[in-house]
Amino acid sequence: MSSHTKYRFSFGPWNISEGADPFGPNVRESFPHEQKYALYKKLGFDGVQLHDDDAVPNLDALSPNQILQSATNLKTVLQNEGLTPEFVAPRLWFSEHTVDGCYTANSPADRAYAWDRTKKSIDIARALDCKAIVLWLSREGTYIREAKDARLAYERLLATVNAMLEYDKNIEIWIEPKPNEPTDQAYVPTIGHAIALAYASSDHKRVKGLIESAHAILAGLDPSDEMAFALAHDKLGSVHLNDQSGLKYDQDKNFGGANLRAAFNQVRVLEESGYGSKGEFVGLDVKAMRTQAGCPVTAHLTNSRSLFLTLVEKVRTLNQTLVAQYRDARDYEALELYILRHLMGLR
Repeated sequence: MSSHTKYRFSFGPWNISEGADPFGPNVRESFPHEQKYALYKKLGFDGVQLHDDDAVPNLDALSPNQILQSATNLKTVLQNEGLTPEFVAPRLWFSEHTVDGCYTANSPADRAYAWDRTKKSIDIARALDCKAIVLWLSREGTYIREAKDARLAYERLLATVNAMLEYDKNIEIWIEPKPNEPTDQAYVPTIGHAIALAYASSDHKRVKGLIESAHAILAGLDPSDEMAFALAHDKLGSVHLNDQSGLKYDQDKNFGGANLRAAFNQVRVLEESGYGSKGEFVGLDVKAMRTQAGCPVTAHLTNSRSLFLTLVEKVRTLNQTLVAQYRDARDYEALELYILRHLMGLR
């Protein structure tokens, strides 16, 4: 057990919720994007997750030199705040060119747009001294299966990964799987698919996964098992911790808010595997409750971070000798009771 790991935390500017949802008016005032970076350290966070247009707003309208200048300006801002850019992710789901997918779109022009946007994201990451690109393949999939040639789609995804590896010889690619939403049925829906894609690539050591708790739950899987699988292959680039109430829309609830025991097991797997000892961030992707008033609203972030650290102590204070005895005796009833009482602070 890596009991001395000092965890570093990250979140994205979008996690300081602005109070919008598809079914009604905003419930909170917007908080200026450029002011969010000054909040990170005060909240206990050292890393910044970025979409390409978080780093460089309106980048499709900018020249390469303008993109570079804007990214360089942000690098200075982050350095002045003592923050590390954890990754850059191409936002490939808002453009009119990505309605039918990006790298797997049927339209050659749409695929060309996606590749150009991806190269710009890598350029931005390079300008920020950021080592990773996250691929959330949000619209890579279909609403009806006959809409695309699925085998060709997977070949195109692999070709894109290889082209990214060739475009930048140092960048890592972290694939973030999700089984649905906004597409009905996504390609690369689980970490197993992502890791298979990694091993098929031209440089698999630079292709890893990013696991979000809610996405695993939406696939009917246990996030801790997904994390363990990636860790067993040394392919867990990062995590997005949150929670989810069943198989519905992606809720991004506070970590541990829906299932405390599942949260405990995620922390247990990360802690016992030494995650974070090589500088990996514990990323949070949590949204403020729709009903929460105020501006800016940040309690969902600090609460989730606090819960994670509390569960780290629960893992570190487990009686591992007793756990081993229960396992050896195959007395899982006793083991379960011990775990539950431990989580409740009972002896």
